[in-house]
Amino acid sequence: MKGVVFTGGHQLELHDFDEPTPGAGEVVIEIKASGMCGSDLHIYRSPGGGPAMAAALGLGGDGKLKIGGHEPCGVDVARGEGVPKHLADDDARVMVHHYSGCETCIDCKSGWPQMCTTDKKQVYGVTGHGAHTKYMAIPYYTLVALPEELSFQTGAAISCGTGTAYGALRRMNMNGGKTLAVFGQGPVGISGTMLGKAMGMDVIGIDISDERLALAKDCGADHTINVGKQDASEDLMNLTGGMCVHYALETSANSQARQDAVRSTRTWGTVCYVGEGGELTLEVSPDMIRRQVTLMGSWTFSTHIQDECTKFIADNGVEIDKQITESFKLSEAASAYEKFDQQNMGKGLIIPD
Repeated sequence: MKGVVFTGGHQLELHDFDEPTPGAGEVVIEIKASGMCGSDLHIYRSPGGGPAMAAALGLGGDGKLKIGGHEPCGVDVARGEGVPKHLADDDARVMVHHYSGCETCIDCKSGWPQMCTTDKKQVYGVTGHGAHTKYMAIPYYTLVALPEELSFQTGAAISCGTGTAYGALRRMNMNGGKTLAVFGQGPVGISGTMLGKAMGMDVIGIDISDERLALAKDCGADHTINVGKQDASEDLMNLTGGMCVHYALETSANSQARQDAVRSTRTWGTVCYVGEGGELTLEVSPDMIRRQVTLMGSWTFSTHIQDECTKFIADNGVEIDKQITESFKLSEAASAYEKFDQQNMGKGLIIPD
């Protein structure tokens, strides 16, 4: 079978791999949709590709190129020894929580294998083979059920980008009827816009791309701000009658956006960062302490929160598919990532040929 590998320096290749067979405790799924995530761009752009990015992030790995893609969604097609049928039934519709760990530490047992500190931790699409291919073998405990009413495309989005936004909004403990500013309208940010609206918030979408801001409007944003043309802090002040926003979600990792997110949040407000990497400088006393601002970081989600996110989307009729603007065949992966790298499209998917 063919699989996409990020070789580095804005390059990728299709390599040949053997179709996987399930080992003990493993399941093989047939991929129906594999999401393209902003995190993939870090690997795509890295001079050393996947192995270099794994080393830079302290994730370990064996230094070999792996199949990319960490937003898998598909159906179970094979079970290995010791896998209970009721947890991985034939043709069951599933998503994958794209991490695995030692299974015995407190983080793994609580559904947070990405927090595992042992050398058994895997990040699929980075240190383990991912979903930009036809078949994928993973431990059965990484599976999260996909309800019949949700598409495979939505399941792929939930498996990282949308799930990450949900996990962050959940951590902020928001109350409906208040204002939420979402900095960045890429795959995670647009999900934050859609979910925030479904949670009863007045949502302000912020980006530098007119195309993405138009999509944010279509996906429920009450207001949008193009920070390439306008001042975010000033506009947010005006939109809130001089009070600033109650909550801010920062998804871009841009240092100016991070400052604006904090400084545009009102007294007693809450800010959450999910954009990876980069640096930040704040004036701690005026920006945070004297305004009683809560600042937190949120790293993806647990298996339990992924399941909760799925139920929230299904129960509230959140049309996640509206953010998906592009689908590509596996054979089109090179042109797909070249387009995605321009950062003006909505959510993209790789669909195996």
